[in-house]
Amino acid sequence: MRMSELSRSAGMPVATVKYYLREGLLRAGIHLSATSASYDGTHLERLGLIRALVDGAGLSIAQVKRVTQTLDNPPDTWHDMLGTAQSVLCGPPDEDLETTSADALLQRLGWAVSERSPARADLARALERLDTGGISVRAQDLDGYAAAAQAAAVIDVTALPTDTPGAALRQAIVGTVLLDHVLIALRRLAQEDVSARTFARRQTSGAADSAKSDGGAHFAG
Repeated sequence: MRMSELSRSAGMPVATVKYYLREGLLRAGIHLSATSASYDGTHLERLGLIRALVDGAGLSIAQVKRVTQTLDNPPDTWHDMLGTAQSVLCGPPDEDLETTSADALLQRLGWAVSERSPARADLARALERLDTGGISVRAQDLDGYAAAAQAAAVIDVTALPTDTPGAALRQAIVGTVLLDHVLIALRRLAQEDVSARTFARRQTSGAADSAKSDGGAHFAG
């Protein structure tokens, strides 16, 4: 197919397709003449992946380039392939980051996590923010959160398509980003449910008169 047909099939302007070509996200087509080239289904598939990464996952062009470079030069194992998804989604490395608390938690959990894992750094930052914010979380509670996270990870990994690297990376990156919102919403809804079962009939001190006047506090606002 020619550029105009590729553009129509992908549902994006010709200028956008040309931009992705210039940035190296999309390999060049087969030159037919000095001013035209031919493209095939692999180009269309790559454009679909780029759109999913940019529009669905909100990645920058630089992040997308890391994904496409991995697809063009895939590592030896699926584990390393999916490590690319983690490194793209997590924050930049910080050599000076204090990771003692994160390392202690991971050691206690017995998880097979590399010292170079970008998510390890994210955990260290999150634990540091909790400490800075004066929020104390008991070890058994962190273990409970970890158990819930691992249960979610089992679903994530077993659901990954491994027929093509592109399909796996698309699911690992876009699926993770979109499902993060689902998990957060479910947590909020679960909090409402557990609160209703635990506290619905237990009034706070001095709240009895207020509850009578406004019908009682509830999550709906």
